[in-house]
Amino acid sequence: MKKIVLLVMMVCTVTGHAKTRNTPYLDRAELLYQKVWELYRVTKHGLFSEYYPNTYKPDLTYFQDNTGKKAQEVSFLWPMSGVFSATNVLIAFDSNKYKPFQDSMVTSVGKYYDNKRSPPGYQAYPVQFEKSDRYYDDNGLVGIDLIDAYKSNRNKEYLDKAKEVLTFIKSGWSNDFGGGVSWLEGIHDQKPACSNGKATVLCLKLYQVTKEQKYLDDGKLFYNWMMNHLEDSTLHIIWNSFSTVSGSPDKAFYTYNTGTMIQSSVRLYKITGNKIYLKNAQRLAKGSYSYFVKKTSLGIPYIDDLPWFVVVLFRGYQELYEVDHNPIYVNAIIKGADWAWENARDESGLIYKDWTGRRDEKKQPKWLLDESCMAELYARIAIIKGESK
Repeated sequence: MKKIVLLVMMVCTVTGHAKTRNTPYLDRAELLYQKVWELYRVTKHGLFSEYYPNTYKPDLTYFQDNTGKKAQEVSFLWPMSGVFSATNVLIAFDSNKYKPFQDSMVTSVGKYYDNKRSPPGYQAYPVQFEKSDRYYDDNGLVGIDLIDAYKSNRNKEYLDKAKEVLTFIKSGWSNDFGGGVSWLEGIHDQKPACSNGKATVLCLKLYQVTKEQKYLDDGKLFYNWMMNHLEDSTLHIIWNSFSTVSGSPDKAFYTYNTGTMIQSSVRLYKITGNKIYLKNAQRLAKGSYSYFVKKTSLGIPYIDDLPWFVVVLFRGYQELYEVDHNPIYVNAIIKGADWAWENARDESGLIYKDWTGRRDEKKQPKWLLDESCMAELYARIAIIKGESK
């Protein structure tokens, strides 16, 4: 812990002298990352608070029952994973600085690990406090973070843990309605894009690291189910879920669901060389841009969705940009993020949920996921811009 505190101080020192280097997006990423550790870290548990300030304990609405859960002393798994994801991007700029943070995040996520139920998996709240539900999409996030951590430091334990996550997710697969997994373990009322899309990305990342055919086969199974059951054939974006009660899609649209499939399409193109996957990625990128991207009266592009959802879409846009070099999609989100930095931050330096700044959020508590994902976003933009230390 002392080592991490010293490293946070080093980040502060670097950002305090940002003018001496031409790395504006990396500077933003490091500053926000520093603030997350300073403002949200619950040191005695080695975890993070759901909100800043931590005295704010609202009802949380991102669970299956949508009732009865309040923010607690430490965050639930989903927002905490946002810190892990940001760490995995920042480590590409300075492995010596960020490896201790990455190791700490593996330890933190391990506090949600439940091996009392079979197969083992990660529950929504740390096991030291209570037994809680296990979501397949949460586990997909953990698996992706672990395989990304493995790629940067080659710790085989991280790879083994990512493989174990996929085993848990696959335990939720059922063959009704063509396949797919549900959202929540033991509940079979829907097969959502969030669970199946993240599973697709995890499978393909595992294949790219291990070259084991079974992971590519699994990735294609998840991918084909998603594209066959959840792509809107007119708008070319991904529906939210497939209801196993009605036997039809839930036709709500969220940016991240399309983002995971753009990312998966690009990776399948890289793996197979089959241009149909590249065309799929380009079709989804165009569809999502047309549907989601709007402009303010000042001409600033924005997307009216959760910041983390937008960042997951950006992951897909970034991977597509690296292949076809069409900047239109990444640039729209970059411009919005630029505007947010200048016009939508509070007195603590935290960014508003609404990047346009049209709603005054200076005094509003800030959610951990909304802030940690912005550190990831600015780091990803720094990669696109070719910034380095």
